[in-house]
Amino acid sequence: MVLCLLWHGEAVANELSERLANFPQWEKLTSVQPASGDLVYPEWMAGYWQITSKLVDLAAPLAPYIVTPGFEGNRRQLNQPVSFLVRFVQGKPPVSLLKFFPTRDDKSSILVADRAFNSLNLARAYLGDEAVLGVKLDPDSPNRQITFLRGERQLVSIVTARATETTPDGRFITSEVFQQLFKGGSRPYLNSVESTTAYQKLSTSKPTIEADQVTAVYLSPQDPDYFQAGDRPVALYRYHLEFTRSH
Repeated sequence: MVLCLLWHGEAVANELSERLANFPQWEKLTSVQPASGDLVYPEWMAGYWQITSKLVDLAAPLAPYIVTPGFEGNRRQLNQPVSFLVRFVQGKPPVSLLKFFPTRDDKSSILVADRAFNSLNLARAYLGDEAVLGVKLDPDSPNRQITFLRGERQLVSIVTARATETTPDGRFITSEVFQQLFKGGSRPYLNSVESTTAYQKLSTSKPTIEADQVTAVYLSPQDPDYFQAGDRPVALYRYHLEFTRSH
């Protein structure tokens, strides 16, 4: 059954699956909860995966009045496959989770994304190896990271909220909302981004996962067009992801 309770960031009813089905008619999520600890993935996603990502659709719902920087340039990426390596590893559950599930002990583990490894490979796949110097994760929080770019530029990303959902057909759907701050240009640029992804394990001889992913960009309150945009995204990008088992 679809999860129907808001519990550790689980989505209300089938909001996330309906959200993906209703693309590009989106407004801000209602069921996300403040991010605490890390996002926990199902065990069938453990290990290394080679991802082929393809931008299959994009929309600027408020164009021509509001268009984000780089949106038109991103059209060149339509249907162009990009490949990179990711991994999901065992991590220690947060204290809050152990309190809710006292049968677990400190030695038990959860499956999480290797955020620094994955973000570095993703950024270099899209921007080039020389453009991305490194990714640093906050040692005190998996939800805060900095991507260091050439030219003394930085991208600071902070996950602020998330939700998850499991559907009857076996899909695992996640949504994370994070603040992005671009530093080092003529002026800092701040926005809010939501990434909603539906993962599904395929019944094949070789372990394979397919995913439908939508990234939505919202204006920050500091933006002069913020009140005009309201709760509507100013840019939407839809990707098809294929995961094949690596080493």
